[in-house]
Amino acid sequence: MSIVPSAAPELVKYRLLDEIGHGGMATVYRAIDLRLDREVAVKLMHPHLRENREAAARFVTEARAVAQLRHQGIVEIYDVSDENDDERFLVAQLVRGPSLRALLREHAEVPAEIGACFGVLLCDALGHAHDKGIIHRDVKPENVLVELDDSRKIAVVKLTDFGIAKVIDAQGVTSTGQVLGSPAHMAPEQIEGGGVDVRTDIFGLGVLVYECMVGHLPFEGKNPAQVLRKVLDGNFPALDRERPTIGSRWAHIVAKAIAKEPSQRWDDIRTFGESMRQQLEQVGIRDPRAEIYAYFSAPDSYRASFVPRLVENLVARADRARQEGDTAGAAADLNRAVAYSPDDQELLGQLTQLATGVRRQRWLARAKRGALLALIGAVATVLLMVLSKPPPLGIPEKPYLPAHTASIRLRPTASPTASPVAVVSSFKLPAIRASVRPILSSVPKAERAVTIVASPGSALVSIDGSAPIKVGFGITQNLLIGRHTLVFSTPSGDPCCLPRTVHVDVVAGEGAQVVNGTVQYRDARLSLVGGPADALLDCPGIGKSVKTGETVTIGMATVDQFVNCFISGSGIPPGAKSIKLRAGQSVAVSALDPR
Repeated sequence: MSIVPSAAPELVKYRLLDEIGHGGMATVYRAIDLRLDREVAVKLMHPHLRENREAAARFVTEARAVAQLRHQGIVEIYDVSDENDDERFLVAQLVRGPSLRALLREHAEVPAEIGACFGVLLCDALGHAHDKGIIHRDVKPENVLVELDDSRKIAVVKLTDFGIAKVIDAQGVTSTGQVLGSPAHMAPEQIEGGGVDVRTDIFGLGVLVYECMVGHLPFEGKNPAQVLRKVLDGNFPALDRERPTIGSRWAHIVAKAIAKEPSQRWDDIRTFGESMRQQLEQVGIRDPRAEIYAYFSAPDSYRASFVPRLVENLVARADRARQEGDTAGAAADLNRAVAYSPDDQELLGQLTQLATGVRRQRWLARAKRGALLALIGAVATVLLMVLSKPPPLGIPEKPYLPAHTASIRLRPTASPTASPVAVVSSFKLPAIRASVRPILSSVPKAERAVTIVASPGSALVSIDGSAPIKVGFGITQNLLIGRHTLVFSTPSGDPCCLPRTVHVDVVAGEGAQVVNGTVQYRDARLSLVGGPADALLDCPGIGKSVKTGETVTIGMATVDQFVNCFISGSGIPPGAKSIKLRAGQSVAVSALDPR
């Protein structure tokens, strides 16, 4: 902590004690609430932003919206400055602990499960905010505070700095052309200035969890321009390649969160959190807050007991997966266990046995296919020989002249007593038609497993005209090598979407081929009703403004999208509205409704 500089402003209701944080948007002080005699955190906006009237007004409006949030994982807002005050500030709950960024500097590589514990808790907090129509848009370790509660033996993890990103969006890009914010934590759609939704926060949280698990950011470069390019290209090293002890299960979950295209990420923040929670429970972790406390209270002793416990759970889960026929899952767990204990001969033996079994199964499958093809080939050869053998040509007792005989003439031989012989100069045999289909046509064609994932979560898929089936979190089907037609749709009666048809070429290869699909989202419609003639609903996040009596259409990239809009007009106090748009539906906003 540092003392309050002499140039710091004086506030009427709060006495600043010392500076506890400093960022690009504001400075945070520990302070005393003079009315309630309690310690609070006061965040003062920097003067250069305070002087921007639009930014200052939106800072206050956004703060009021965030004050609606009540969640144990979100720093509570107590007070906000008045628009007429000289200073722009927020008064928030004081968390007596460092930021996650400070913890990561001290503990470069935390166990993957500890990183996931942070992810689960932050998913809960962000889910609450998303329910209220608020998108954080600046999820990063600097904005996560961690307090170790010795009395309850838990870690108190809180997300802070809601709404500050709104000020960034109000200004857009600086005069030098540099995007404001933290490039390595920004989703591609943020960098490109597109619309943001809940999946933008999923990306930011995915980057945070990646850094916790791996020890460095997924997108790195020598300068911000290189980092931005890597984010836009979607290039990042796989987690389990950077640290084999993370394992492929975690690598898949986090990689889905930081996919380049929003449609390829988790559908919502709670689904992302549930996927991590399930993995934690399968290795015996059911209380993320207690697990984080145990680790940061005594990292060395935690690791000493955690690794054997984790390896035991991984081996047990691998055994269950093997019994259920899930060789890929068993291999993933055994590979991770071996990464922790590379000299464990028993583990190496199990992994070798599993690999040998997989190779044997593949060899037997190939042998069976080869034997079947050989048998079919032999049978086909015999049948073709029989069917293609010409009938014997003899002289009929009574000459038969087919209608298509070209020319027949009698020629006497040297002996006058010899019988005349019919000389056929051109004769066509009647076509022989097989009564059975060529047996080669029944040779089974090669197949490949195809994993289909789709959005939204309720999506159905029809394969080559078959009855639609629910995709859910993903389905795997064995399809013939070649082109297939997939139609993605939603359950009947849902007006959100139209079917989308895609043609997929299934190619030969090892492992499952992954197909990502989505439906065609209908536009949403937004209108403003009531209020004065000059009433205006401004929604900068989607680039739309609506006047009284107007209706605008909004292109949708998901079923639901929350937007923050600002209302103004004669006699209407300035305020913010959180609006939920839904594909294929209309939303009418009342200019006179303060909610």
